[in-house]
Amino acid sequence: QVQLAESGGGLVQAGGSLRLSCVFSGRTFNSYAMGWFRQAPGKEREFVAVISSSGGNTYYADSVKGRFTISRENAKNTVHLQMNSLRPEDTAVYYCAADANRGFPLRLGEKNYDYWGRGTQVTVSS
Repeated sequence: QVQLAESGGGLVQAGGSLRLSCVFSGRTFNSYAMGWFRQAPGKEREFVAVISSSGGNTYYADSVKGRFTISRENAKNTVHLQMNSLRPEDTAVYYCAADANRGFPLRLGEKNYDYWGRGTQVTVSS
């Protein structure tokens, strides 16, 4: 059974940075593309970023492009989301998710993802 555990959320001022991590267990990590999604209060969950199983391909939502970076360490079964220049509108619960498609192609729809973490809260104050 795959399990995903996010960490690294917290409270930060606008313009600050946070690094989220997600540890994967239960299957072969490098067989999965990994995505980050977020859900703000009163809004639907939305795509943030995705990385292929090898780490060679990434894709970002327009709202975070140039500010966020997704990366993975396959030897540590971990995916990261480095978030810089944070804005109050980035406030949300952030979820990592695993897609057995490996990322060929990279997929943005949450229905494509097989496993989900429980989320970590990110709050950006103005």
